[in-house]
Amino acid sequence: MEIDYIILGQGICGTFLSHELLKLGKKLIVIDEAQNFTASKVASGVINPVTGRRIVKTWMIDELLPFALDAYTSFGNELNTKLIRECNVLDFHPTPQMKDAFAERMKEDAEYLSTTDETQWQQYFRFHYGIGEINTCLLIDLQILLSEWRKKILKENILVEEKFDFSQLTIHDSRFTISYKNISAKKILCCEGVAGFDNPFFKMLPYVRTKGEALIVEIKDLPRTNIYKQGISIVPWKENLFWVGSSYEWNYTSTDPTEIFRKKTEQQLSYLLKLSFKTVDHLSSERPANVERRPFVGLHPIHSSIGIFNGMGTKGCSLAPYFAKQLAEHLVNDFPLDPLVDVKRFERVLKR
Repeated sequence: MEIDYIILGQGICGTFLSHELLKLGKKLIVIDEAQNFTASKVASGVINPVTGRRIVKTWMIDELLPFALDAYTSFGNELNTKLIRECNVLDFHPTPQMKDAFAERMKEDAEYLSTTDETQWQQYFRFHYGIGEINTCLLIDLQILLSEWRKKILKENILVEEKFDFSQLTIHDSRFTISYKNISAKKILCCEGVAGFDNPFFKMLPYVRTKGEALIVEIKDLPRTNIYKQGISIVPWKENLFWVGSSYEWNYTSTDPTEIFRKKTEQQLSYLLKLSFKTVDHLSSERPANVERRPFVGLHPIHSSIGIFNGMGTKGCSLAPYFAKQLAEHLVNDFPLDPLVDVKRFERVLKR
């Protein structure tokens, strides 16, 4: 079989990159081992324009936010489903200092920050220092996106469900420059998430192993109109269910869910909520983050038939659509990549 591209992985990166390349008329195969718990599948799906205790704008958010809105809307129309909605964050200030910090940031840059009517929320929450509102935030239904795209590429016979074996990958100097089993392709594009830590061509990149946990909680009477945040985030999930988390762990011996996280999160919920709740699931996964907090995009500086699209960390929902299109245009039409994400910035490391 002769094709243009092998795409390794069908998380959010592999999904958007395969979608963009197919739109450009390219022949491809996606190779992905079915797994229940990956970073994409257990992520909250929130695109938040501000970040951190300093309440600063997320990197490139002015470009990423409108692009994501258009990308998920059109993708959803193609799949005959709705993938995105506006769902602003209500930020319950934990201390007077954080309330003052939010107010100061709102004076400096009111584009995404505002106040809200607090009285309507007193029946649901315990809070003492007011509420700030962050808008416009977007909420992506990643589970529907990934499952519906998987069904589509399965039906079109362009998905191979197996674990990729690098020992069977051969690099050639010919028109079709790589081969894998019975497939010949011009390039292989690595979008395998945390499996990229062990990718023999890119494992020298400055990845950071981080673990995240979240609970799926039933809260029957809580409005699903917003995301709620005070230390933890409470994000609308499905029906009466909410995604609650997440943790950021750098030192861990297991990627499994922990009793410590569950008990701590349930205590935080009990303090914040006036409503009853019931934990129905506990999720955990590793994230493909990196030291720079910028994704890895582009072709290997030595092996130009091998590319990468990975390292999104917690910002995959906003970064993947934008840079998938940029990478696809780079591959097909030789458009330039943003040097801040081009993997060639690590040329010295990758040539070792």
